[in-house]
Amino acid sequence: MGWVAQRMDSIPSSQIRRVLTQIVSLGVIVTSALIIWKGVTCVTGSESPVVVVLSGSMEPGFKRGDILFLQMNKDPIRAGEIVVFNVDGREIPIVHRVITVHERHGTGEVQILTKGDNNYDDDRVLYARGQLWLEQHHIMGRAVGFLPYLGWVTIIMTEKPIIKYLVIGALGLLIITSKE
Repeated sequence: MGWVAQRMDSIPSSQIRRVLTQIVSLGVIVTSALIIWKGVTCVTGSESPVVVVLSGSMEPGFKRGDILFLQMNKDPIRAGEIVVFNVDGREIPIVHRVITVHERHGTGEVQILTKGDNNYDDDRVLYARGQLWLEQHHIMGRAVGFLPYLGWVTIIMTEKPIIKYLVIGALGLLIITSKE
């Protein structure tokens, strides 16, 4: 413990204040980003208001690396809409077009069948074993807009983790060495 105390005494208090200020600033930035994200999820009604297209199944409309903006409201889902959905047992959401909607008039329950624009068959092979239709709770949101190619940053960092670590390390070094 004496060694740590000696080291702390040798560091000028202005340096300690600078490091603490940087740590607090980083905390404020992270907290602000989380608050903004939560606000956007509330406004859009979607648990994930932004997704990246990860495959070529929706070409030519959406290409791999496009960023989609989602919204979920109370309007019924209709054939022709592009939706993002989760399948039981899979982590990664899927972006495909609704091709068939069955509504049960007595219960109001909706069954949805999807297909990628660039795929030959419908998505029943992608659904959970024994599942023939999606239900409303599988749908994360409807595509309401997109930005082409910007999602490649996410794809590259996911597929090549070394790049992610280099970027994080460079940003950390920048924060540590920056002057006020």
